[in-house]
Amino acid sequence: MQFVNGLHFRNLRGDVFGGLTAAIVALPLALAFGVSSGAGAIHGLYGAVFVGLFAALFGGTPSQISGPTGPMTVVMATVFTALVAKNPDTGLAMAFTVVMLGGIFQILFGLLRLGKYITLMPYTVISGFMSGIGVIILLLQIGPFFGHPSSANVVQSVLDFPRFVANPHFAATGLAILTLVIMFGSPRRLNRLIPSPLLALIVCTLISVVFFGDLPDSELRRIGEIPTGL
Repeated sequence: MQFVNGLHFRNLRGDVFGGLTAAIVALPLALAFGVSSGAGAIHGLYGAVFVGLFAALFGGTPSQISGPTGPMTVVMATVFTALVAKNPDTGLAMAFTVVMLGGIFQILFGLLRLGKYITLMPYTVISGFMSGIGVIILLLQIGPFFGHPSSANVVQSVLDFPRFVANPHFAATGLAILTLVIMFGSPRRLNRLIPSPLLALIVCTLISVVFFGDLPDSELRRIGEIPTGL
């Protein structure tokens, strides 16, 4: 029996394990991207769920993995911050409208077959774009790395760097360093059993609860309670 986009019952086992693996890997990324965008962790989770669902149902290929990405997080953070600052009551709805319009334009570009022109773009442009996004993400995370709130923009984050270094919250910084060590230092054999981002998420969360559970949010910032309903 065939479902949509070439999906069959004979692929069910591989699809289930593939989806489970993608979900496990996407969980810490979705939380991080949601927080980084300014919308919150729960919005990152919902984004990962709905993007994967709709991409699987309406995508043009039966083999794909879709989810929140770093570049779109930076773009959305700019949109979200600007709209909420100007319209505190309706900023979130307006940001969602921007996302919907972006999707409509993508559908329109697909119908007009404009995607073929992407082949004219040099690799250096893509490389420069992705490198720039990476630098922006790194600079915006300087504050949280040292246990401080994230700065409003890249320039402010650079200007605040001396203050962050001079006044670190050692518990937060230690957990950040441990997270990096686990992510980049996990043995390949262990990484096959459990993805390093998920391992870092579990280990560092447990350490924060067991050893630093009494610290106030000013010393160790936490995601906090996540709503359970839509």
